[in-house]
Formats: sequence, structure tokens, C-alpha cells
Amino acid sequence: MRDAPPPSRRTRLRTALREASAKIEEHAPSAPGFWRSPLRGTWFTAVLGTVLLFGMTLLFVTGLLSYAAYNPGLAPVNDKTPDKGLLGLYLFAWPTDPHWLYRLTQGLHVTVGITLIPVLLAKLWSVLPRLFALPPARSLGHALERLSLLLLVGGALFVFATGVLNVQLEYVFPGSFYPLHFYGAWVFFAAFVAHAALKLPQTVRVLRAGGLRERLRTHEGRGADGAREGGASGGSGRGPEDAAGLASPRPAEPTVSRRGALGLVGGGSLLLFATTAGQSFDGWPRATALFAPHGGAEPGRGPGAFQINKTARSVGVGPDRTGASWRLVVAGPGRTLRLTRADLLDLAQHTADLPIACVEGWSTSDQAWSGVRLRDLAALAGYEDHAPGVLVESLQLRGAFRKAALRDNQVRDPRSLLALRVNGADLTPDHGYPARVIVPAAPGVLNTKWVSRLTFGEL
Repeated sequence: MRDAPPPSRRTRLRTALREASAKIEEHAPSAPGFWRSPLRGTWFTAVLGTVLLFGMTLLFVTGLLSYAAYNPGLAPVNDKTPDKGLLGLYLFAWPTDPHWLYRLTQGLHVTVGITLIPVLLAKLWSVLPRLFALPPARSLGHALERLSLLLLVGGALFVFATGVLNVQLEYVFPGSFYPLHFYGAWVFFAAFVAHAALKLPQTVRVLRAGGLRERLRTHEGRGADGAREGGASGGSGRGPEDAAGLASPRPAEPTVSRRGALGLVGGGSLLLFATTAGQSFDGWPRATALFAPHGGAEPGRGPGAFQINKTARSVGVGPDRTGASWRLVVAGPGRTLRLTRADLLDLAQHTADLPIACVEGWSTSDQAWSGVRLRDLAALAGYEDHAPGVLVESLQLRGAFRKAALRDNQVRDPRSLLALRVNGADLTPDHGYPARVIVPAAPGVLNTKWVSRLTFGEL
């Protein structure tokens, strides 16, 4: 019997290439055994996803409320999101009661958003193997699901990044923050709703499976008795609980339990909460807001020692524009008045205790503002019976919201003032001297500083 001829050089080369390719594939991110953390699995992902389900919904609702507070459908000067189309159908007249409404909703929006960052990152880490799964699309339905995940992950990272940069007053992104964040939020939330609808039944099944204490004490790859979750057959660790294929077929030895991992995520969220939430308060809590630009001590002392976003100098408002030559133009139907500050002080003065609350999430407590009611100025402009909306123009030379529009309900509110003094003293230049608008429950940018003109009429 003759021996078989030795393989040719070409055959040996092909065999070597196949073996090398197999080894590469075994150690590639697309290989099931590449991701070996024993924490990954459907239960861990379901817990994080449940937290995000409630948190993201709260963020979206408070974000819509913030957008509505700007009254973007009132006048083009307020609307920083052109071509919003059907996305603007939810808009309504923003109320003036309670006067702390925007302080609450936007404080929640920013604080909850920052607090959720560790949860979001942990959730993305838990499903990371799915991003490398091959083939990329097994069917049309699978391709659509992968596309929705791309919008979900990309949208989440984009919305959180722009939001955090805005809170930190870092405007490094191209274009205006408002349309970028607005449209990014709609794209993200649409993908989020679709993903939640698909995964909610599985999430409920996993969380209702029981054994919460045992799950918290162990890692994902093994049960309380040390056996692989998913049954004895096959030894893959992928039983009915892990139909999504998140658990490793050969997990590494654990270094932390599920309880420890969730504690680490929760601790990170608690740290961010503790170093951010204080910017929505005065007194000692503000000093805890270490990661917020408006944390720490109040600026200076005296009646005007409370937070601001922009100084008079930063927007080009100097003493030459606010001195004796300053006049307030009050315009209405067929009547235009030019009033000095002394003229305004001769009018009936009223006081209102109102906060300043900004889109970045920071706010002040109620300050005692005094000045002339906007509805009284509307009467001077010719609107005796029904005060309409007003277009407010500022002396500032640069920056957003040099003009802003207010609704009729905001003008009619007796607490809405053209403020001349605060906490018993004249306004400082940085707080809007010689006159500024203050309106209950309105975002800070609509409380225009350095007012030069009020034009009353239907907007």
C-alpha cells in the first residue's frame, strides 16, 4: 500500500491560513467568547434599562416643558428651532403659576440628566457585544432593528453630550444649542420608544423571574449554587433567560457581584447628584455643586449678590449706554413714549418676590424685585382694557436673546415687572441696570436685562 503523497505547498498554505483565520475570529470582538465579563446578561441589562425607562421619560417630558416655556410659537425671536413642523403641535400658553414652575421642571431636567450618566454608560457597556455581532443584518427586520439601535445609541450620546456642554456653558458644537438639542432629543426618544416597546415584555419576564437576593449576591454567569445559569446542557450559560445572547459562554472569574456592580453605578449617580443639584438652591446646598458653574459661594455680598449668566461687559453694555442718555421706548397703537429712569420711578411701584431660573438648571431663590407693572406700561401704550403680548428689546450688542417676546397672560400677571430695583437697592449693571424684565415662571433668558424698548401688540 503506497503512502499518500504529502500535501502540496499551496494546500499547506491554505490550511495555515484557515487555522490563522479561525484563531483571529476566536479572538475578534464578534466572537461570543471575546466578551468574558460574568456580569453581562439579560437581568443586569434589564435592571439598568428599567431605570432608564423612567428616567428618560422624565427627561423628555421636562425637556418639552422647557421648550414650551420659551413660547416658540409666539414670535420668531423666541424660536431657535426652525422648520419644527408637526413637532410644535404640543405647544401651549406657558403659565405664570406657580411662579417657581420653571425652576422645578428645568432643575429636574438637568439634575436627573446628569445623574443618569453612569446608568447610561453601564447600560451601553452591558450590551456592547451586540454592536459587534455578525452578520450585521440577518434579515430586513434585523437590519431595521440594528438601525434603530444606531439611532438610539448615537442619539443618547449626542443629546447627553450637548446637554452637559450647555450646562457647563461650553458651546463648542457647531450651530446653536437649541435646535441641535431639540432635534437630537426627538430622534433619540423616537428610537427609545421603539426599543422600549420591543424589549419591555422580555424585561418584565426577566425581572419577575424571582430570586432577587440570590441574583444580587452572584455574578451573571453562575447561579447561587455555582452552576451556570441557563441549564446544564451545553455549558454555554445561555438558557431561556439569556435569549439575547448577552452572557458570555465562558465567563471569566468574577471580581465583583451584581450587587457591587449596581452599587458602583448607583454610587457614581449619587456623586453626580450631590455635586450638581445644589445649583438649584441657595445657601449651603449651592456650595456642594462642585461640578456646576453656578455652584460654590454667591458672587459678592449685598442686595445684588446672586447668580448671573452674562455680565454687562460680555454683551457690550457699558456706562455710556446706560447713563443719563438712556431712554425706555414704550410703543403701542399710534402712541410712542420715551421715558427716563426718573419717569419710571415716578410711576406706581410694585414689588414681587420671584426667582431666576435658567435652562442650564441653576436658579436663585426668590428675590424682591420692584418696579413698574408691565400691564401698567401697556396701558400707557394705549391698551387700557386688555394687555397684549410685548416684544422686549435689549441694549446688548451680542449674544442670543437680544430680543424676546412675552405672551399676554405674562404681561397681565400683576407680578410681571419692568424691574428697577432688587432687594431694596438699584439694579447693578450685571443684573440689568437701568431696567430689566422679570416674569413669574419664565426662563431666565426671557427676563431680559438692559431693556431699551417695549413694543406692545399682537405678536
